[in-house]
Amino acid sequence: MTETLIKGAAQEGRLTAVQGTALYVGAVLGTGVIALPALAAEAAGPASLLAWIAMVVVSAPLAASFAALGARFPDSGGVSTYARLAFGDRLAAVVGWCFYLAVPTGSSAAALFGGAYVSEALGGSTATTVATAVGLMAAVTVSNAAGVKMAGRFQLAFVGLLVVLLLLALALSLPHARAANFQPFAPHGWSAIGPAAALLVWSFAGWEAITHLAAEFRRPARTVPLAAGLAVVIVGVLYVSVAFAVIAVLGPGAADTEAPLGELMARGLGGQARLLAAGAALLLTLGAMNAYYAGAAKLGAALGRDGALPAWLARGSVVGEVPRRSLCVVSVLGFAALFATVLTHTGTRPLVLLTTGSFVAVYAVGVAAAIRLLPRRSKGRAASFAALAAVLVLLAMSGGYLLWPLAVSAAALLYVGWRRRRAPRDGPPAAPTDGPSAARPATPDVVEATEVM
Repeated sequence: MTETLIKGAAQEGRLTAVQGTALYVGAVLGTGVIALPALAAEAAGPASLLAWIAMVVVSAPLAASFAALGARFPDSGGVSTYARLAFGDRLAAVVGWCFYLAVPTGSSAAALFGGAYVSEALGGSTATTVATAVGLMAAVTVSNAAGVKMAGRFQLAFVGLLVVLLLLALALSLPHARAANFQPFAPHGWSAIGPAAALLVWSFAGWEAITHLAAEFRRPARTVPLAAGLAVVIVGVLYVSVAFAVIAVLGPGAADTEAPLGELMARGLGGQARLLAAGAALLLTLGAMNAYYAGAAKLGAALGRDGALPAWLARGSVVGEVPRRSLCVVSVLGFAALFATVLTHTGTRPLVLLTTGSFVAVYAVGVAAAIRLLPRRSKGRAASFAALAAVLVLLAMSGGYLLWPLAVSAAALLYVGWRRRRAPRDGPPAAPTDGPSAARPATPDVVEATEVM
């Protein structure tokens, strides 16, 4: 494992800070902005703005923690690698499986969200929604198969167009804002802000996704924290601005719409603006899926390299290589989740909740690893303590939906145990670590990276 990290750290990645910022923004500013401003307004009324602001504040230390880890330990394993360095290979496998298997379910839900916007704009049916979702999943698969540099350019174009469309929606709708729409400010009581914030967890997932691409950045010790910091500002401003506009312009009617962006644009341009909203929904969906597919593909290759998944997946774990085998697995599982959802008529809600539960579990282990690995008195470690408090709250809110990551964790441990029992016959595993001391690298290329967080 140490030798692999040394090799990866010694090579120069291709992603710039601007492309990295676009990947972050695309991963976090995903499908949440399509529907959640309306859902949060339904839960707490105008007071839901406080929930949005609270989630922005919470996401800042979370982003700082993962960025500091990515800058100091750039490796395609991402949070799985940090768990290995801090706690050993068993927990690394657990975290890796939780993230890797969450991406197909989350991406299929996101694709269906985007497809629903297109279907509504065109007056289509379920078939239109499903066909659009299939097209979205195919597009991000092809983009990532071309390599991370192409995926970065792809993402930059998406995020640029997305920001323009969101600013257009705000500019067209805000002249129709009414101060009376903020009265009463808390129609369901102040206690409703908590449930509204719980809904918004989906909107702010994604800060861990780009850690799997940290080694692909140019000078990751500098560019990863810079990209994360810029993304926090951009995402926070856009989320709060859109949520404000939804309440100020739509008023009580915000709770009754499933397409708040379309409604905002329609106030300024008329009904045909829903086509623009559908375009924005597609960009949001493509941006989020593109970033997650890129990160998950790299993670799968790293897990194959480290013995937590079949070694057949290991190709692509080195900087500059394209993990096409792992990408293929992610894509196939994503299509399977999509068609299972459509055929069983279960809807996207179970997919969202299963994905959210997995990500919260990943956050918990990732933040704990940051506290153990980052230098004392560093900004990154200080941010990790603040992030830990936020993650504990998220764990409490996840409740029964943590059963899925627990089941995945059990499967991961069974697989690692099976690999270890076979080790005497097949040779040692790729990363034979039994604890933090065995796993922690001690080379200048990895450990003595400039501390910038």
